[in-house]
Amino acid sequence: MTALSDASAHAPQQDDPARVSRGRRFAWLGSVPFFLYTGIFLLLPTLLVVIGAFRDRNGNFSLAGINLVFSQQTLQIFWTTTYLSLITAAIGAVVGALASYALATSPEGSVLRRVYTALCSVLAQFGGVMLAFAFIALIGRNGTLSRLMRDVFETQIPGGFLSSVPGLVLVYCYFQIPLMVIVFLPALDGLRPQWREANESFGGGTWTYWTKIAGPLLAPSFFGSFLLLFANAFSAYATAAALISQQNIIVPMAIEGALRNENNPGMDSYAQALALGMIVVVAIVMIAYALLQKRTSRWLGA
Repeated sequence: MTALSDASAHAPQQDDPARVSRGRRFAWLGSVPFFLYTGIFLLLPTLLVVIGAFRDRNGNFSLAGINLVFSQQTLQIFWTTTYLSLITAAIGAVVGALASYALATSPEGSVLRRVYTALCSVLAQFGGVMLAFAFIALIGRNGTLSRLMRDVFETQIPGGFLSSVPGLVLVYCYFQIPLMVIVFLPALDGLRPQWREANESFGGGTWTYWTKIAGPLLAPSFFGSFLLLFANAFSAYATAAALISQQNIIVPMAIEGALRNENNPGMDSYAQALALGMIVVVAIVMIAYALLQKRTSRWLGA
């Protein structure tokens, strides 16, 4: 009798079907905070921007803001923003990929790799007024490097360099390259050493490995990272606003200028139409990025 009691005590307990069903019924409650956060801080503002782009200051339906978006001046602003984003994304992707490869060849637990990865994580988020001030102090009109070049080498950096598109390209690359290292390094770590060994066992060389094996496998992740860098540069505002004060050369600055326009208080719809254009561009880019990342995850998880 005692043996039977001990056996029944140590036997696996059957889950109550009613309890399991009740647990599944309320499992969705755990995701409520996430959906509330997303709805309040992402979906609701997006909806308000879309509605506001087609309304005037009195709340009536109007296409005035949309028509201004297609004006020559606004199209030039969109082109400048796109050009700036493409150039910085391309430079960041290429230089960051090379840095990622150099980092991937080091031992995974090495001090150099951990320090470099931590540094890239910090620099990828280092932007805004702090980054603008750092570059002004370095290569501004009276910056340290500018004065050194003027006094020693008798060469002067143009005074308005940082407030021009080439200057913004230089500043943006400061955080674009570390961001590329962070997002592209896992793809390089996903390359299996056995693939290179198999290539060599069949007589293939380095060129064959990169063009036939590693290159095609890394291409989705590389182009996905490039799209992420493009979206990051396209939506950047604080750094450019701290460097440029008298003109609106990129879309985020044009939105800020329209909202603060004192001569024409009816520019709210124009600002929201500009924001709608940004939402469309960034949404297309991020959808393409998600598709490429989905394709990359197939072989990373293999």
